[in-house]
Amino acid sequence: MLRLIFDCSPSRCVCNIGLSSRDNRGNAMRAAVSVVIPTWNAAEGLARSLPSLMEGLQAGVIRELIVSDAGSEDQTLQIAEEVGARVVRGAPSRGGQLRRGADAATGDWVLFLHADTELPEGWSDAVAAHLEMHPASAAYFKLSFSERSLGARWTAGWANLRSRLFGLPYGDQALLISRALYYQIGGYPDQPLMEDVAIARALNGQLRAMPLSVRTSGAKYVQTGWLRRGRRNLWLLLRYLCGADPHVLAQDYQRSGRRS
Repeated sequence: MLRLIFDCSPSRCVCNIGLSSRDNRGNAMRAAVSVVIPTWNAAEGLARSLPSLMEGLQAGVIRELIVSDAGSEDQTLQIAEEVGARVVRGAPSRGGQLRRGADAATGDWVLFLHADTELPEGWSDAVAAHLEMHPASAAYFKLSFSERSLGARWTAGWANLRSRLFGLPYGDQALLISRALYYQIGGYPDQPLMEDVAIARALNGQLRAMPLSVRTSGAKYVQTGWLRRGRRNLWLLLRYLCGADPHVLAQDYQRSGRRS
């Protein structure tokens, strides 16, 4: 049973109130959306993302929260337990984690959300409108960063342009998709990198942009430099689109991160 989150920090989440929703006549309704969050030592990130889910709980949009963990050794699993999330475990692989989370979901729709991505105010209304008006399409949010630097604005602007022109949103923009459509296109591939690009390409035009922007952490960009990391990510994307093995790309990504 998912519970409403009142306060959350990397070390503690305080929550109560069982998940329930009612229509304007007082009748119980079945919440439609399963939220899936892949984690790996993501306690700090969950302190950002979980409080933003409160709106969806109050609106009766969220059916359940599923944390797909890859062996966290920090407070991630403790936080997941405190908020009443279902936890599925497996090997580290972003695509594999998302796939396991989707397989555990029971909602008619799934919202895939990165642990360090915060949903904006009004997101539950936008999701409800999409479910009603565009049931045959998946959806993503526009991107913004917590940081307000020129590099952050430029990077977010490129991500939003790439998503609009080429239909290639990344995972930190979240993905809302019906379970029927998800399984129809084969779901997330079990690969450690570019799983978000793979599913976006599989959707092949069945993606719509939400009218709101999520906010994610740019800490990795700050650490390595906005331009340097953006250039590296673009090079990885081009290599992947040209047929490079995502496992090789993941190894290169990790090596370049260690050199930063």
